[in-house]
Formats: sequence, C-alpha cells, structure tokens
Amino acid sequence: MPVYLVRMDHPDGEGWGQHVAAHVLYLRRLIQEGSLLASGPLKGTPLRSGFLIMKGANRQEIDAMIAGDPFASEGLICDLRIEEWDPLFGCLSNHATGKLPQELKSLFPS
Repeated sequence: MPVYLVRMDHPDGEGWGQHVAAHVLYLRRLIQEGSLLASGPLKGTPLRSGFLIMKGANRQEIDAMIAGDPFASEGLICDLRIEEWDPLFGCLSNHATGKLPQELKSLFPS
C-alpha cells in the first residue's frame, strides 16, 4: 500500500486550540486503523505545522482521510502538501515497494 507524506499548516489562534483535542483523537483512530504510521508537530516553523506519514490505497483515500480530520472540517488547514513516498531504507522500509532504482541494485543483492 502506498505511503504518503502529509504536511499541514494551521493558522495560529483560538480555533486551533478549540479543535486540537478532536484532531489528536482522530489521528489516534487512524493509527488504530493502520492508516497513520507517525505524526507530530514541526518545530521552528512560522505557522503551527504538522507532519503525517500515512498509507492508503491511493491519493484519493489519503484526501478522504484528511477531509475527515476536524481541522479540515473547521477550516483550520491553510496549507496542505501531500506527496507519495517510497521509504526504501530505515525503520519504515517494511512499507516500501521494494523496487530499488537500477543504480542501487548492486548494493542490495537479493
């Protein structure tokens, strides 16, 4: 199942504080369902920003999960970036496609 990197930027203010608990409870549900692998705030950014590593059958499924987030329904996402990612190396490599670029195949013989 494809993995996606999601960055959300949020306006600072009262709305964020009112809905952050519901947002985190929603993320916990996605973790329990296996759709969210990791999430947390970005440090040193001009706006409140979060980073999520999600998996879904396709981009439309990721879009639907984001749309279900209380921050989305409350209009508290002012910038959203979603990129498909292939975590070939490291602790998330069990979610990778396993398709190494030709230039790297000699480094990882089967």
